[in-house]
Amino acid sequence: MKKALLIVLLVGMLGWTIYEFVLSENDTSRDEVMLDENTEEEEPEILEEETSGVPGKSEENEDVLQESEEQEESVVGLNVGDMAPDFHLTTLDGEEVALSDYRGSRVWINFWATWCPPCRAEMPDMEEFYKQNDVEILAINLTETEPSTNQVQRFVDEYGLTFPILLDEVIEVATAYKIQPIPTSFMLDSEGVIQFKSFGPLTYEQMEEVFADIE
Repeated sequence: MKKALLIVLLVGMLGWTIYEFVLSENDTSRDEVMLDENTEEEEPEILEEETSGVPGKSEENEDVLQESEEQEESVVGLNVGDMAPDFHLTTLDGEEVALSDYRGSRVWINFWATWCPPCRAEMPDMEEFYKQNDVEILAINLTETEPSTNQVQRFVDEYGLTFPILLDEVIEVATAYKIQPIPTSFMLDSEGVIQFKSFGPLTYEQMEEVFADIE
C-alpha cells in the first residue's frame, strides 16, 4: 500500500514538473511574440522619422540651388547679360547719384566728351529719344579731358540737354567700364542687366529699335 502511494506521489511530482516546464515555455514564447510585435510597431515610427527628414533636406538643396542660380544671374561685368558695375558720380548740377539709384528703370549710359565730333552729332538724337521714352539717360562726361566744367556747361546749354550729365573727373568710371572709343553706350534693363552696348554714335531710329526690345 505504501509503495503504491509512493508511486502515485512520484508520478504526480513528475507530472507537475512537466506541467511547469511546458507553462514556462509557453510564457517565454508569448513574451517573444509580444516583443516581436512591439518591434514591428516601433519600426514604422523610425522609418517615418527618417522619411520625414528627407523633405527638409530636399528643401535645403533647393534653397542652395536657388542661391547658386541667383549668384550666377548677378555676375557683374561688361558683357551683354552681365550686371552693370555700380558707380557713384556727381552731376553737373552738384547732385551725387549712383547707378543703383535707378534700379527699376531702364537706363541708357553714354560716355562722351565735348571735343568728340561723333558725340556732338549723337547728342540731339539722344535728347529727342529721352523726351519720347520712359528711360533714364546718364551721360557720363570724361571731365578729366575737358578744359573745365564750364566747357561742359556751355555744351549742355548749346544743345539744350535735359538729361543728367555726370562728371567723371578722374576717369574712374570710364576706366572701370574699359572705355576706349567714344561715344560708347550701354543699355540696361530694369534689373540693371546689360542688354545692349555700342561703340560709336547711334541715330534716334537705332535707339528706338534697341529700346523696344528691352524691358
